[in-house]
Amino acid sequence: MTVNKTLWVALSLVSSGAWANPAPVTELGRNITPNQQLASPGSGTLEQRLATLERVVEARAQGQMQMQQQLNLLLDEVSQIRGVTETHTYQLDEMLQRQRDLYQEIDRRVGALQTSTAAQPPVSSDVNSIPTVSYSSNMSENDAYDKAVNMVLKDRRYDAAIPEFEAFIKNYPNSGYAPNAHYWLGQLLFNNNDLAKAKTHFERVVSNFETSNKVPDALLKLGQVAERENNKDAARRFYQQLVNDHASATSARLAQERLDALK
Repeated sequence: MTVNKTLWVALSLVSSGAWANPAPVTELGRNITPNQQLASPGSGTLEQRLATLERVVEARAQGQMQMQQQLNLLLDEVSQIRGVTETHTYQLDEMLQRQRDLYQEIDRRVGALQTSTAAQPPVSSDVNSIPTVSYSSNMSENDAYDKAVNMVLKDRRYDAAIPEFEAFIKNYPNSGYAPNAHYWLGQLLFNNNDLAKAKTHFERVVSNFETSNKVPDALLKLGQVAERENNKDAARRFYQQLVNDHASATSARLAQERLDALK
């Protein structure tokens, strides 16, 4: 009897303990109910995932921004390089043009010297008979032109040569050197960025001396003047006229290059 009673009491205690409510858990000084204890782990995991996702998106946006900045820098560098290349090309064209002018002037002088030598009588052995060059107010047409050209080619007194060419054109408007004088004067004014006056002299070469070999070069310069004036349409017209009317001229190749660049 005693044994049965003891067993019954033990079973009662176990049964009551199994069905009792769980005891609250204390964490960091506060009570957490069992329901809260079950919900906490899931809620914390979701927040962590959202925080991680935000960090990934932010890092990706930052990387894209840096790539865009690098791309902008590269585009700026390409633009600068392109500008430097165009400047160097233009300077090279100018140098080639000056060389052509120099060679043409040398050819002209050699031809004039040969003609003069063939027409002259034998030279006297008297040293005192050798003339000296003297540039005075009574200079001949050739001397006046040579003086102006020498200021450019030999002395490199470019500004001083401008009034000399102006005086030559005024005194010898019908000279065979007139188209060259207009061209030289236009070139000097162009170098000084006096575009309006330079344009006037280049236009006179084209309109008043149609058979001159300076016409192609004058058309090229007119195109360059128009480019400096930011008038690309006019520049294209001058370059195209040069290519169409003087295709065999050296300056026509330069004009075609400028046409290609202006497209």
